[in-house]
Amino acid sequence: MTFLTIGHRGMMGVEPENTLRSFVRAEREGVDVIELDLHLSKDGALVVMHDADVDRTTDGTGPIAERTLAELRELDAGLGERIPVFEEVVNAVGAPLQAEIKDVAAAQALAEAVRTRDLAGRVEVISFHDEALAAIRTLLPAVRTALVGDRYGADVVDRAKAVGAGTLSLNIRRLTLELVERAHAAQLKVLGWTVNTHDQLRLARGLGLAGVVTDQPEIRRAVRFTA
Repeated sequence: MTFLTIGHRGMMGVEPENTLRSFVRAEREGVDVIELDLHLSKDGALVVMHDADVDRTTDGTGPIAERTLAELRELDAGLGERIPVFEEVVNAVGAPLQAEIKDVAAAQALAEAVRTRDLAGRVEVISFHDEALAAIRTLLPAVRTALVGDRYGADVVDRAKAVGAGTLSLNIRRLTLELVERAHAAQLKVLGWTVNTHDQLRLARGLGLAGVVTDQPEIRRAVRFTA
């Protein structure tokens, strides 16, 4: 089975996160999948950004939900990059995408975009929010989904099965072999994040993970040496 490398917010270790520049760099570095985060703007645009506000990653301040797309476009997201919308990322790169729903309200808009552009085979929808994945399962029964976990417990396997997810994407710092084996017994794939060192990559391999989420190009290059 192929061991996947997933570019975290593009390739955020070397480029401004969640920008077209970062996504293009991730594809150039040869990652298998590109991960991005989604919120809704005040006027309902599917905005690619991690945080609920713009303070950390742009020269602006305040919540995304209180700005229109036009207002968000005025901000510098790093190195002169502008905040993209989901459709722009789809057009800018050809790699498979992991689209993370940060705001549950974005589920409907993402489902419409995936349906309109016939992206079900290319996009896997992921989220920390069980209700977002349940909504996607209803709206797009054929799309692949993954439950993301940070401070998760053993119940994360049951939660994933309950919402129809086929994959768990979990903080590798809390991950145990027992949990991985439990997930595998439930027919779930397991990914580890965020893997930015060779030691973490070796751990991921030792745990039998299906792949890793990384910020760093060198992790993509190192995968072939850790088989």
